[in-house]
Amino acid sequence: HTHKRPPTEIAEIAGLYRSVCSDLMRARALGCQLDLIAHLDGLTARAHDALYGTRPYRIDRVWTFLSEGFPKVVRRSWRPVALASLLFYGPLLITAIGTLIHADLAAAILPKAMLRAMAQSYAEGFDGRDFGADSTMAGFYVYNNIGIAFRCFATGVLFGLGSLFFLVYNGLVIGAVLGYVIHLGHGGNILTFICGHGPFELTAITISGAAGLKMGWALVATEGKSRIASLRAQAPDLVQLVLGAAVMLAIAALIEGYWSPSGLPAPVKWAASAVFSATLITYFVFAGRRR
Repeated sequence: HTHKRPPTEIAEIAGLYRSVCSDLMRARALGCQLDLIAHLDGLTARAHDALYGTRPYRIDRVWTFLSEGFPKVVRRSWRPVALASLLFYGPLLITAIGTLIHADLAAAILPKAMLRAMAQSYAEGFDGRDFGADSTMAGFYVYNNIGIAFRCFATGVLFGLGSLFFLVYNGLVIGAVLGYVIHLGHGGNILTFICGHGPFELTAITISGAAGLKMGWALVATEGKSRIASLRAQAPDLVQLVLGAAVMLAIAALIEGYWSPSGLPAPVKWAASAVFSATLITYFVFAGRRR
């Protein structure tokens, strides 16, 4: 690939490419041997790829994005991130406290059958599953979590209103389940189950919603540009926010599928949760800053 070669060398390669193209056309016009034509055709194709092909995939670009680009864009987008946090965690906490006091409040948000099923699933705690069941559930959690985050982001195209709705709605649902299960006396089980993957999953949902709000704001406050141009200007940040959130959701799904239902003692899970939370805070505050 020529992307990192000096300009003079690129110009020389371009000249050689034009020459081999001319040789190929002459060989075809003169009816030269098929082996010669095939050889020239191969040279032409390789030269074209070297000049005009896309940049090669490099793992260090992924590392640079995760270690620098993603935390930087989250900090740069602190306003929509703060608003998304308020819209998500506010209803979650209010509903959890309200349902803890008045369990019937949960039935106004979720069907009673679903609430009973959730309470039953957390009634006895977790002693671990076999590896096949863990893998199946990890795949389900990836699908489910990405679906939630995608709705929080993609509906931002409705001038941010869709993202606002899904952030509040998911906060209400999670808060209702938490409050209801804790009200029935199974709080230790549900909190121990979610403490490991929760920091990654809830943060990723918030960031996805923030990306949707940012997209919606770009469509509202165009600063004299067309809506398409305004959205295009925000596209790099939006893509980075969504990709970073997707990585976090994948991590959350692995933890939720394998770690959370394991039979490890609760203190071990809570200690890991503290480490995960501290790592995330440190990552978003300090990663990518120049020393």
